[in-house]
Formats: sequence, structure tokens, C-alpha cells
Amino acid sequence: MNPDMVTEFLKKGFHVTLGATTSVVESLQDSQKREENISQLNLGFDQLSQIWADKGEITESEARKMIDSMATQYGVNTNPMSSGSSTSSSATSPSIDPSLQQELKTLTNQLANIRLELTQMGNQDNN
Repeated sequence: MNPDMVTEFLKKGFHVTLGATTSVVESLQDSQKREENISQLNLGFDQLSQIWADKGEITESEARKMIDSMATQYGVNTNPMSSGSSTSSSATSPSIDPSLQQELKTLTNQLANIRLELTQMGNQDNN
């Protein structure tokens, strides 16, 4: 079995599982969907697994769109390979509020000072 076949097999298995899970959740939430899903159980396994695989692909696609829109809303690049150049850091890094950046510098300096004090205290205890 070549790697492409294994990948496709795993992908289809994921979609079937996701589709079956989606069907169960739909059945719990909607009585009409419950009746529809119960009637589908009379179909053969091949047909049922194809229905679940299709539903799983749709669910995955919708989830990806939702995550991408949330990430875009918060300024996170969800697909780092989509940027034209990996050497340009300004094109891929989100803009940061200057006050937050200053606060981060202040906290970093405070941590460095605390670390220095702890090191000095440790050296005094050893002497």
C-alpha cells in the first residue's frame, strides 16, 4: 500500500467519523434530523459511510472557515505558507499595540532584574 493510499484511507476514515459524530449531535438537537438519520441506518454500510464522509467533509470545511474567520478577526495568520516571502517579517507579523509592546518590555526588564537578584542571593548563600 503506497503512502498516498494510506493518507486517503485515513482522511476518509476521519471524514466518516466526523460525519457520524455530526449526525449523532444533529439527532440529539433536532427530532426531524433524528428521524432522518434513523431511516438512513437501513442503508448499506457503503452508502451510509459515503453519506457520513460527505457530511464530515462539509463539517470540516465549515469548521476551517469559522476558525480562519476568528483568526483573521484577531490578526493571526492561519496559513503561513500563503505569504509571498518568508524573509519579510513585517508581512507576516500582526501589528501590536505600542502600549502592550512597552508593557512587555517593562515586564521583561523586571524579570531580568528578579533573575539577577535571585542569582546574587544564591551566590551569597553558597559563600
